[in-house]
Order: sequence, then C-alpha cells, then structure tokens
Amino acid sequence: MISDASFVGHHPRFKALVHRRLRKGWGLGMATLIMGAWALFLLLACSRSWSWQNPSLYPAMALQTFLFTGLFITAHDAMHGTVSLNPVFNRWIGRLCLWAFAFNSWNRMLPDHHRHHRHVGTDEDPDFGPPRFGAWFFGFVSHYVRWYQILLCAILFNYLQWLGVQGSSMVQFYIIPSFLSLLQLFYFGTYLPHFSDPGRGLVPNNAHRSRTQQARHLWAFLTCYFFGYHWEHHEAPATPWWMLPLTKSSPFS
Repeated sequence: MISDASFVGHHPRFKALVHRRLRKGWGLGMATLIMGAWALFLLLACSRSWSWQNPSLYPAMALQTFLFTGLFITAHDAMHGTVSLNPVFNRWIGRLCLWAFAFNSWNRMLPDHHRHHRHVGTDEDPDFGPPRFGAWFFGFVSHYVRWYQILLCAILFNYLQWLGVQGSSMVQFYIIPSFLSLLQLFYFGTYLPHFSDPGRGLVPNNAHRSRTQQARHLWAFLTCYFFGYHWEHHEAPATPWWMLPLTKSSPFS
C-alpha cells in the first residue's frame, strides 16, 4: 500500500515552491513551449510531401504524437489550475489545447475529469472500465469522442486540402498522431495506473485506487509527461506535470 505519511507533495515548502514557480510563469512557459512546438512542427511537416518509404517519417510522426500528448497534459494541468495563477489564462489555454486536439470540449471534459478524481475506480468514474484493455479503451473512446469532432476534423481536412495542403501529410501528422496520442494517454495515464481486477485480487490498495511508476524520470517523461506518477497526481492534484518528479524524492524532509 502506498503511504501518504511522508509524501513530499504535502510539505509546506513544496507547496510554496509550486506557487512561487507558477507566479513566475513557469506553467505558462511550459504551456507555450508545448503549444508552440506542436503548431510549428505540424506547419513544417505539412508544408512538404512525405513518402511512406521515407525512414525519417516515422520518428517525425512519433515526435508529433508526443507533442499531441503534451497538448492534452497541458489542458489537464489547466483543469487543476496549474498552468497559471490567473484563472482566465488557465481556462483559455485549456480550451485552446483541447480544441487543437481534435476539437475536444473543455466544458464537457472539465466536469468529467473532476468526477474521475472524486469517484476514482467506481461506477461513477467516467474513466474507469472493465479490466480487458480493448473493452476499456472502446468505452473510454465512446465516452469522450463525439460525432461533431469527427465532422469538424473532416471539414478541416477538406478545407486544408482545398488550400493546397497534402492530404497524406495531414494523415501522417494530424490524424494518425492524434489517435496514437489518445492511445498513449489511455494506456499510460488511465489503464496502467487504474487497472483493477477484483476477481484476481488485482486492486490498487490505496484511497485513490491508483498505481505509480518507479522513479525513472526519463521513461516517465517519454511515456506520458510523468503522468505515470499517478498516485502522486491524485494525492496532490495541484502539482503541475513538470514538478511531479520532485514528489518521488524527499528534498524538503
């Protein structure tokens, strides 16, 4: 069982450090970096034609997938007020990131995410599902993806084609990376942390019904922006993603 008895995220000095860095604009800086990198790379990638036989295509698509994931993680931080201490900036950055990520709705996802935190691992948790990966992923996608998002993506796709953007480039750097990012977010940010199978005795043994990765920061960053440190996130949701690694040590004890 994970214990919160000496959890760094509750230490007054850690909380003060988070607040100080947010006040200095660290959260806005991280959000700007991710949003800018995503937009710039998408623009540059779609400005040329890529052959499926080009070996450099696949690392480029992987990078764009990672940046898509960063968009959602930034929106997630905004849901917890950890992009900026200014609630207006928080709200609009969250909206913009979700809109860029296949036209997701802030107004719909915000209450669902907080419902997940209040009722994690129960029937009232919108992110929770059966232990089988495929069934859980299908339920997850069915809950969060709406028909109007697919319609808007189709309209955007055809409009950009009319403007002269290669359709194959949009498939390679928007459609496929957005789906792969959804899969990445689900697997590393929902399925692994919250996997529960009572019939086999596999139930996370803590109040948040959440697991956590070992403190391997590079792997945790590459897989899901430290979101694998998931018990820590639930225990201290006001900690931004870029400070979660500090919760795995005890610098304030």
